[in-house]
Amino acid sequence: METKLWAVLTLICTTFLTSTAQLLYKFGINSMKSFNFISIITNYYIIGGVLLYVVGGTLMIVSFRGGDLSVLYPTIATGFIWVSFLSVYFLDESMNPLKWAGVLGIVAGIILIGFGSREKEKPVPGMV
Repeated sequence: METKLWAVLTLICTTFLTSTAQLLYKFGINSMKSFNFISIITNYYIIGGVLLYVVGGTLMIVSFRGGDLSVLYPTIATGFIWVSFLSVYFLDESMNPLKWAGVLGIVAGIILIGFGSREKEKPVPGMV
């Protein structure tokens, strides 16, 4: 099965949604005065994060119809990239050279998996 571009783009959008959900969880936990069940289920940040995860999970299921799981699933690693950038912007965290190397490694890995999926299996000479 050939992986379709819409499936990859949908999965990248999914990772952005789930990364944003993680940011909302961070805001939610920081805004709590006490940590208990009631404060969790009444926290708008946490509720928003859960809703984004539900939407993201639904989009992930839809996107898996558009191609090979072995190609699409590694795209989920872009979530690490989104979280890094969102943390810099919203939480005043910093990107050091090792974090940048990690981001580049993730991008390189996703690209290599994408190119690897384009190669068709060649029959082994002498094998039927």
